[in-house]
Amino acid sequence: MLKKIITSFFLFTSFCTEAQSEKAQNPIIFADVPDMSMIRVGDTYYMSSTTMHMVPNVPIMKSKDLVNWQLVSYPIDTLATIDELNLTNGKSTYGRGSWASSLRFHQGTYYVTTFAQTTNKTYVFTSKNIEKGPWKVHSFSPSYHDHTLFFDDDKVYLIYGGGKLNIIELKSDASGVKEGAIPQVLIENASAPAGTVGLPSEGSQLFKVNGKYYLFNIAWPKGGMRTVVVHRADKITGPWEGKVAFQDKGVAQGGLIDTPDGRWFSYLFRDYGAVGRIPYWVPVTWENGWPVLGENGKVSATLNLPASKGLIPYLVNSDEFTRKKGELSFPLVWQWNHNPDNKLWSLTERKGFLRLKTARIDTSYLQAKNTLTQRTFGPTCSGEVLVDVSQLKEGDFAGLSLLQKIYGQVGVKIKNGKKVISMISANTGKPVVIEEVALSQNQVYLKASCDFTELKDTAEFFYSLDGKSWTKIGEPLKMKYTLPHFMGYRFGLFNYATKEIGGYADFDYFRISKDL
Repeated sequence: MLKKIITSFFLFTSFCTEAQSEKAQNPIIFADVPDMSMIRVGDTYYMSSTTMHMVPNVPIMKSKDLVNWQLVSYPIDTLATIDELNLTNGKSTYGRGSWASSLRFHQGTYYVTTFAQTTNKTYVFTSKNIEKGPWKVHSFSPSYHDHTLFFDDDKVYLIYGGGKLNIIELKSDASGVKEGAIPQVLIENASAPAGTVGLPSEGSQLFKVNGKYYLFNIAWPKGGMRTVVVHRADKITGPWEGKVAFQDKGVAQGGLIDTPDGRWFSYLFRDYGAVGRIPYWVPVTWENGWPVLGENGKVSATLNLPASKGLIPYLVNSDEFTRKKGELSFPLVWQWNHNPDNKLWSLTERKGFLRLKTARIDTSYLQAKNTLTQRTFGPTCSGEVLVDVSQLKEGDFAGLSLLQKIYGQVGVKIKNGKKVISMISANTGKPVVIEEVALSQNQVYLKASCDFTELKDTAEFFYSLDGKSWTKIGEPLKMKYTLPHFMGYRFGLFNYATKEIGGYADFDYFRISKDL
């Protein structure tokens, strides 16, 4: 009898665990996908996000269930060809580039807007097909900070600003400010419901539900945490009344989305150390005309949504660098660090390999061009490359990096005509050679692993001569999310020259895993 009871208990426990695992869990995406803006068109959800100095720009994802997301497009390759975006003349745009976007669907057209301090412009991208394009691009000055695009009957508006929120009317096609339109103050102090704040209300997102207007913002009370503030009004011009709508774990900044069967959720994100700003969803109910976020005011561990199938292959993915006719040069999971020089990479000069070539001298990794990147993700992940370094020249350095201001690298340098495997750490704020090992062959396997569990934020680097036996090199990198870069850590494939130009490195593959 006791055996039957024990067996039944384990079967019940297994069933409960399996049932629980079939539901979505927060965070929804354990990777850097901040500043989300979301729409539903029929039974399909679309979401835009921020990748700042990465190229192509303004990633757009789609989902059928609000949980499993796939990159489907970028509306623009580059914001401009200027020194800051090109990494030329010692300039860069780390932490800037394009910021929070706004995504809308209106009368058969998709609109994605963003803004850039780097160019002091606001950008409006439009397409009839959000997944395949083509996209039309309009830009105008100034750069409207953290704006939300809103179509209201026959008028088009941007609401923008921090603390004091303003509204400006746009042309009917949203291609620019309407002639004669001047900004009006919408809410004098949108931070007021949160009390005394260090970060004034920003990140505006406006929604209309059952005839009422709801404006979502983030504020950061002094001594407190990131907080959701919601204002509502019967008319877009106000008057507006506001309240604190959510305050838990610093999960904030986002908006509302409904499902085809009538449920509501709020999409928000959380600053989570070195991995970046990671998305959370919370259920929404409605009371007295107000959205009520969360379960008893808290983030839900699980949600009544399908379980995640993982981020591979739709938001991050391995790449063997083989391309069939008609395929994109780079799957959408890849982005360049700043504008690339397209003459200095190739997928055809040696089939099945990514070739990164040098044509200028660089003294700093963060100023080097043509670093190809993908997101890291949590709770743990690793990236591995096999690289042929036989054509590097004196002073060249090629390999695998973890990119942020406090970066780490493992790669091969040519020093006095000889190859050495080098691990470099910027733990101290400046790059330091931690360990070097002589290399007598032309190919080497390199690996970087990241542990973001409970904000551990530690990375380690490895090399292998045969792809089977791995040796740790250097020291652990204590990863830090820094505001100058304003982005979660990324795997980076790099090659740059410090003494001679004309060398190249051939990367056979990049393989990503959720394991260390």
